Amino acid sequence: MNYADLTILALFVFVYCAISGRADRTPINGALVYTLFGLAVGSYGLGLFSAEVDSGGLRTIAELTLALVLFSDAAKADLSVLKQTIAVPRRLLLIGLPMTIVLGVLVGVILFPSLSFFEVAVLATMLAPTDAALGKAVVSNSAVPAYIRQGLNAESGLNDGICVPILFVFLALATGEASAQESGGLALKLVLEELGIGLVVGLGLTVILTYLLRAAMHLGWILKDWRQIPVVAMALGCFGAAQWLGGSGFIAAFSGGLLFGWLIPTGKQRLLAEAESAGDVLALITWVVFGAAVIGPYLNAISWQVVLYAVLSLTVVRMLPVFLCLHGTIASKPEKLFMGWFGPRGLASIVFGVIVLGEKLPGGDTISLTVGITILLSVIAHGLTANPLASRLGSREHLDPGG
Repeated sequence: MNYADLTILALFVFVYCAISGRADRTPINGALVYTLFGLAVGSYGLGLFSAEVDSGGLRTIAELTLALVLFSDAAKADLSVLKQTIAVPRRLLLIGLPMTIVLGVLVGVILFPSLSFFEVAVLATMLAPTDAALGKAVVSNSAVPAYIRQGLNAESGLNDGICVPILFVFLALATGEASAQESGGLALKLVLEELGIGLVVGLGLTVILTYLLRAAMHLGWILKDWRQIPVVAMALGCFGAAQWLGGSGFIAAFSGGLLFGWLIPTGKQRLLAEAESAGDVLALITWVVFGAAVIGPYLNAISWQVVLYAVLSLTVVRMLPVFLCLHGTIASKPEKLFMGWFGPRGLASIVFGVIVLGEKLPGGDTISLTVGITILLSVIAHGLTANPLASRLGSREHLDPGG
């Protein structure tokens, strides 16, 4: 990134900050504005923004953004509500997520005959996790029933970490690094490592750092200007340590955030403010680069198969498994459809996309294009419908509390 790119980003951040209050009252969400801006100033638009960011740089920015979002959102979760309605996220993760991947594979096999079976499996896995940041408009809307908000928040916080080992297994099979006979053992090993190390690191490090933070605050050792920084460091520390040790940094960040919110039940919002602000700025940069460097170069290669898969991924592939897996819960039909619809794709899929780009798969261009278009459609569709549908659901709950 050169100085011209830095100047453009800085001015855009300043302008958006200046109008953020006004923009927040419109149905157009920030991610859509950032992406369209990146597309407009990128090499396939005005050519003002070079977007010469290598895959490692884009991946790092997206990963850190997701880690901060997961930690702060988890810390704000209402554990009492989540505990009472744990069946919803449990079913979404243990039943709905595998069904989503399987259905995504079936659709991909039909629409992309040029891709190998395992390349299609890679694509389906990349688009299975939902985005906590894009879902914030729903999970923070008091018009939405609390159990739905907490359930969707828990789902988006954990499904990307669960998908990481699955993605690596399919990548190993697609590249020939592992055989089908080895896939079962490899999958179990990766799942245990990713989830186990992620949980141990996230919970263990959070306990230690939260204890030190509380002690330092009690003794008055922390200057006022520094009080919001430790939470940012804690979130990134959980993520980095888990990744370093071979676990899932996303699982570590989310589990650490849950524990932090429980250990500091009062006054945590002030401590979390800086983490949320840092996450918002990193998210802005990620989406601008995504629009300029990912969406722009692929616009001329869009096919009807890519668009159809993207539409189906956001609708049938996501909504049908959610509707079926929630059978027998307290959710009404409109609530099941609502939860099925609000499975936005975003940062996790971008991170997965960068990982897959580095593997040089034969069908890599088709996979990257499909992921990019799906994310773009998700940003548009979920951004425009979040507040209206949330308000409509809230009105229905008010009129018919029994569902």
